[in-house]
Amino acid sequence: MDGFIVVDKPAGMTSHDVVSAVRRIAGQKKVGHTGTLDPFATGVLPVALGEGTKAIPFLDESVKEYRAVMRLGAATDTQDCTGRVIRSGDWQGLTPPDIAAVAREFLGRGSQVPPMYSALKRDGVPLYKLARKGEEVDREPRQIEIYALDIERIEPPMVAFTVRCSRGVYVRTLANDMGDRLDCGAHLVELRRSASGPFTLDQAVSLERLAAAGKGGLGEHLISCSAALGHLQAVFLTEQGALRVTRGISPEKGDLQGAPEELTPGERVRVCRGERLLAVAECGSGGGAGEGNTLRLARVFNEH
Repeated sequence: MDGFIVVDKPAGMTSHDVVSAVRRIAGQKKVGHTGTLDPFATGVLPVALGEGTKAIPFLDESVKEYRAVMRLGAATDTQDCTGRVIRSGDWQGLTPPDIAAVAREFLGRGSQVPPMYSALKRDGVPLYKLARKGEEVDREPRQIEIYALDIERIEPPMVAFTVRCSRGVYVRTLANDMGDRLDCGAHLVELRRSASGPFTLDQAVSLERLAAAGKGGLGEHLISCSAALGHLQAVFLTEQGALRVTRGISPEKGDLQGAPEELTPGERVRVCRGERLLAVAECGSGGGAGEGNTLRLARVFNEH
C-alpha cells in the first residue's frame, strides 16, 4: 500500500506511537510520518505508507494551521499544561482589546527561540532530555512567519485562537511569548492541528476507525503520492519513456507525451504515465521540456 493516510491523532500518544499503530493495522513495515505533534496535541498527522515515505521530502507543508487554547496567569517549563509552573502573574486587569492588540504584534515575519522541551538536538542529544536533567542551553532564534492569528474566544483566564503559520513554529512558544508580552505569563492547554500543507482535518480519520476498517479497508482513506504532490506540475511520458524512468534513466525529449507548460530551471515536477506517478524530477536548462529542457530524476517511485 502506497500513499498517505491523515490520522486524527489523539491526545496522550506520541507521533511515533501513531506510526506504530498504523504499521500494525496495515501489516507493513515501511511507514513514517511528517510534522511531529506533541503528545498532548491532537489533529492532522499525515502518515506515509510504502512509497509514500519517498514522497515526504517533496511535500509542501510550508503552511500549517492550528486551533489552540491558552491559559493566562501562569508560564510553565514546557510551555504547555504538561509542565510545572515556573512563574505566575495577574491577568484579571486584562481586557479583550489588550489581548487582541498583543496578538497582532506577532503577525508577519519574526523570530522564535525554540523551547528546551523539543526534539531539536544539541551534539546529538534531544533538548528535552537535557531539560529533564534541569539543563538549559542557548538556542538560536529561528525565522518564522505568522500569516494569521485570530482570537476566537476570550473567557478569562482562557483564550482560544486560530493561527496559520510557517513550518517550524512552536505554538506553545507563541502562547508563552504572548503571555510575556501581556506581563502575566501563559501556557497552552489545548492544541489541535487542523491543516498541514495539503492535508486537512476533513481528510483525517481516527485510529479506532482505521482499526475497525482493517488492512482491507485502508484504501478508502488513502491519498495517492501523486495527489499529495499536487503542487508540482505534471509531465507525462510515453510508454517507452515510462519504461526508461522505471529503470532509473532520465527521460529524453522524445519520451514526452504532449508539450508541458513552460518549466523553470531548478523546478521540480511530477513525472507520470497516465495517473501513475513514476518519479519526481528536477528541470535543467532550457525554456521548456519540449525545447531541450533536461529532466534529472530526483526520486523514482514503484507505486502499484
